[in-house]
Amino acid sequence: MEQLIPNWLKKRASLTPDRTAIIFEGQHYTFKQIYDSSLRTAAQLAGVGVGKGSLAAVLLSNHKDSAIILYALQMIGARTIILNNRLTAKELTWQLEDSRAALLVTEQRFSRQNQEIGHSFKKPIFTKEELFSKPGTEPAIQEEYSLGDVTTIMYTSGTTGQPKGVMQTYGNHWWSATASALNLGLREEDRWLCAVPIFHISGYSILMRSLIYGMGIVLHSSFDEKKVLVDIEKYNTTIMSVVSTMLQKTVEELGQDKLPPFFRCFLLGGGPAPIAMLEKCRQKGIPVYQSFGMTETSSQFATLSPEYSLSKLGSAGKALFPNQIMIADEQGNELPCMAEGEILVKGPNVTQGYLHREQETQANIREGWLHTGDIGYIDSQGFLYVLDRRSDLIISGGENIYPAEIEGVLLSHPGIIDAGVVGMEDPTWGQVPAAFIVKREESSVTDKDLINLCLERLAKYKVPKSIAFMDELPRNGAKKLLRRKLREKAKADGE
Repeated sequence: MEQLIPNWLKKRASLTPDRTAIIFEGQHYTFKQIYDSSLRTAAQLAGVGVGKGSLAAVLLSNHKDSAIILYALQMIGARTIILNNRLTAKELTWQLEDSRAALLVTEQRFSRQNQEIGHSFKKPIFTKEELFSKPGTEPAIQEEYSLGDVTTIMYTSGTTGQPKGVMQTYGNHWWSATASALNLGLREEDRWLCAVPIFHISGYSILMRSLIYGMGIVLHSSFDEKKVLVDIEKYNTTIMSVVSTMLQKTVEELGQDKLPPFFRCFLLGGGPAPIAMLEKCRQKGIPVYQSFGMTETSSQFATLSPEYSLSKLGSAGKALFPNQIMIADEQGNELPCMAEGEILVKGPNVTQGYLHREQETQANIREGWLHTGDIGYIDSQGFLYVLDRRSDLIISGGENIYPAEIEGVLLSHPGIIDAGVVGMEDPTWGQVPAAFIVKREESSVTDKDLINLCLERLAKYKVPKSIAFMDELPRNGAKKLLRRKLREKAKADGE
């Protein structure tokens, strides 16, 4: 039977109209104000032909206006293709064509990309400024959402191969928010700081939690560790979503100071975190809850509960209440505890599949289990440990080497800001580890120092055979390390 639920923003504006929904650039906007603005924008979208089921693409920045456009598209039942504004025009055009988008809503600030996109993408392109100036027409607002309907489409980050459009339903977002609340708890005074991109699931999921919980969010246009610490104090922020690089910079900026007592936690995602950094946070009394999730699971899927944050340091925790996790071999058979294999996930916040990719959907989702491509294990108490991406695994002389383990050791050096490790072809061993390092300006650390550090802490076959220093490492819009770019560089350097 079809499951229906009232329109989220309309319901929220009815329940708590005067409660703060968004704080952006010092301005407070209530749920009623956001609803009224979204209703007006829905009329303008309807005026340019967007309705229920339309494939509408957006190229937007972190801004209050962007939240309004996204909410408006959701309310009229469009399927919104949320594009990464850090991609090149060529990459964006590819996704627009692949998704079969009917139009693009963008911003003047992306004028260069918009112009280049327009050469190939022959559908309507509107800036938000143009859209907001249109008179509009009566929109067909969805009074109810069917939990099985697709509401958003996000392309996978494309760390390997061509990205795929992940379809996310209203039900996926609803259960993601519900699972998070059951895990982290929900307090009337909660306020979530969003400095992660809202084009990414980590940011968009905060917008959804805001509506479902009735929770205010502090929206930042971009990440700045100084502004983060100011706004945590200024707006009584209780939770913030981060990836490792954001957490590291925030902790460094904090120095010897303490976070205010009302701050509940950093929710850490985006891949395995260095143990040394988590230890540092523990010593400084900074609450960090490590999580595991992906675009295909509409944000966090497993999180380390607070009571285990010390005893299970480095774990991604257990599957959230509605979810299941299994470790499987290459044939899909379940493996015993402590055995390393592919992480499979199952639950109501897992995607239905990939847009226009029936074959890949069937290959990746089998008997309800999504094959994530991540490698990990579950310990005897049921805690998940994420080791690395299957595609990033280095096999050297028959031994499995996980880049994240080596990166963790390298990042434990006080002179290192960032580290990336990939496999480099070797005639004797097949592959050997190669490391790329970003060091602090004032640091005098050498490649020999880092080799010695690794020799102290790692088996010899895991020690990088080459170390290269760079100004910065290649990362995508979600701040995930693009190891394929490093592999290309390692190959070029070796030729």
